[in-house]
Amino acid sequence: MHPVKQETFDVKALTNTDPKGFLREVDSFKETEFGLYMARGANHPNFGYLESWLLPDLGLRVNVFHYREGIDREDLYIDVADIREVDGKWTTRDLYVDLVWREGGAVAVQDIDELAAATSAGLISAEEAERAIETTLNAVEGIIRHGDDPMAWLRSVGVDLKWAESVELIDPS
Repeated sequence: MHPVKQETFDVKALTNTDPKGFLREVDSFKETEFGLYMARGANHPNFGYLESWLLPDLGLRVNVFHYREGIDREDLYIDVADIREVDGKWTTRDLYVDLVWREGGAVAVQDIDELAAATSAGLISAEEAERAIETTLNAVEGIIRHGDDPMAWLRSVGVDLKWAESVELIDPS
């Protein structure tokens, strides 16, 4: 069982401290009334660029991983998380549950078992686990009611996410 993943997004410094403590340079942040957008390169072997929207009112971090050629993965990866902003520094505390979606398919809920194990191990509180379950149910219900389209559901609640039209993948080395 891994500890709770936490990240920091420093808008002023244009940096993202990832869950392993690595400081990453950010290409751009954009703050809106509903959240924070981040775009940055990634030297990961499977993907070379990451775009994320932090949506504190919904308790979600919506991600687009730009995968390398030959890697066939999801279109959206959504983390259930506690999200806070104080003086231009945003933080996320991942609550273990993930929603994975491929265009034309149904949303899949992953890692409920990790949520249960983390709660049992005292890594997150019962209140956090309950919030994670409520957030998951709310998102899944909304997505299903909008034709299995997370973006349509988000637009229906006033969250219109914009993504880069093109990105340059970072070298994995």
